[in-house]
Amino acid sequence: MTDLSSFPITKKWPALQPDRLQLYSLPTPNGVKVSIMLEETGLAYEPHLVSFETHDQMSPEFLSLNPNNKIPAILDPDGPGGKPLALFESGAILLYLADKTGKLIPQDAAGRYETIQWLMFQMGGIGPMFGQLGFFNKFAGKDYEDKRPRDRYVAESKRLLGVLDKHLANRTWIMGDDYTIADIASFPWIRNLIGFYEAGDLVGFSEFKNVARVLEAFVARPAVVKGLGIPKRG
Repeated sequence: MTDLSSFPITKKWPALQPDRLQLYSLPTPNGVKVSIMLEETGLAYEPHLVSFETHDQMSPEFLSLNPNNKIPAILDPDGPGGKPLALFESGAILLYLADKTGKLIPQDAAGRYETIQWLMFQMGGIGPMFGQLGFFNKFAGKDYEDKRPRDRYVAESKRLLGVLDKHLANRTWIMGDDYTIADIASFPWIRNLIGFYEAGDLVGFSEFKNVARVLEAFVARPAVVKGLGIPKRG
């Protein structure tokens, strides 16, 4: 049996099944990227809830794995060369799991880099902009009298949705006929924007017919349905 005791994070979240990939996460848009990916690939894993309510992400044990104190993070006992690998940043984890399993990323170089391109589009655009819009529309920012900050992120979110909507015309998924990590990265954020952030009307989501069509297909996938609830909240 694999010994993960040298990793401090296992002191706070003991690995009951240390031969399985360990997931440290919370069901947020970034968190569920990885749980969905794991469900889609069929890799065996053990999920651990990192509670923001008790500031788990600031604990020394979590910071030992991710000094940037963000979820998700993983500890793979069977990493490259058969050695354990600790990894953070959701985009990096998606790429790692795609390469590890040979799934959900094209095998040809051109297709691979195009997929990575759209993964970066989510990481650099959709995630940060939608997250800021959520802050100004639903959380503390909503109380600001000056609506210019909110409107800045509304405009940028609409622009990003327009870019994706145009790209998805006559496409089943972001990469065409094939479902990839680009979809797994983007659509949890789009779901969150119109759901949890309650910003659908604000960004005119009904205008983006292609995005809405693909989102509907995404949330109907069995692995997505399951992954959206992992790790289970206490």
